[in-house]
Amino acid sequence: MALDTSLYARRRVTNQIVMLLAWAAAATGLVILALILFTLFYNGVAGVSIAVFTEMTPPPGSEPGGGLLNAIYGTLVMTIMGTAIGTPVGILAGTYMAEYGLGTRLATVVRFINDILLSAPSIVIGLFVYGIMVKGSGFSGWAGGVALSLLVLPVVVRTTEDMLRLVPNGLREAASALGSPRSHVIVKVAYRAAKAGMLTGILLAVARITGETAPLLFTALNNPNWSTDMNGAMANLPVVIFKFAGSPYENWRELAWTGALIVTMAVLVLNIGARMLSAQSKANS
Repeated sequence: MALDTSLYARRRVTNQIVMLLAWAAAATGLVILALILFTLFYNGVAGVSIAVFTEMTPPPGSEPGGGLLNAIYGTLVMTIMGTAIGTPVGILAGTYMAEYGLGTRLATVVRFINDILLSAPSIVIGLFVYGIMVKGSGFSGWAGGVALSLLVLPVVVRTTEDMLRLVPNGLREAASALGSPRSHVIVKVAYRAAKAGMLTGILLAVARITGETAPLLFTALNNPNWSTDMNGAMANLPVVIFKFAGSPYENWRELAWTGALIVTMAVLVLNIGARMLSAQSKANS
């Protein structure tokens, strides 16, 4: 009896120590996040104005002022393009692995390649697109969009496959028993049941590419002027922030802080939206 009491006491102490370490780790992460957000707000919120969204990036040595309109536009265009390319391909690939390729060698190979792509550094993706699209033809918005789509793709593939596998087979069997073809079952039943989770994956993919700098340095580079020509270099917020943050000009550094705040808030909103959709999906299931 004494031995059992002693063993219970040791386990209880061990549990308390582990819980304390877990709480300390969580608190450390929250404090670091709070410090990052406080620093961004402290340095960037003063620069937020209408001019930031209506004026172009200023030239070197110019008077204080200027904005980030061309960089915001370029980021939006390339992000939309990357999402538009990567999302449908990712959904189709994830659907194949979850619905058609169970246990097949092709699905195993695709899953293995997707895992490699998911963990590949973004700079490697940028160098790859540079080699096939930029080298010999020049920097372009098209190359930037393709690079971002390669970052979207593995996230969408993984979340689509996982969400479709969570759909109960009974729903598929019931639809098939009514005479629905398999493609109809997938679109009308499986997709509807997994819709919230799949949208969460898309939002997380968009949040990932919103602040990517390395791929765009090798593909779209930058453009100090307003340009809608996707065949040439195009301004974007991550590269502008990278360039302005290390400059000797005070107004450039202020714009870099403001741009970093804008990107961070966009990513934060997307992540909150993804969490809300994920919670909705769990509630519905």
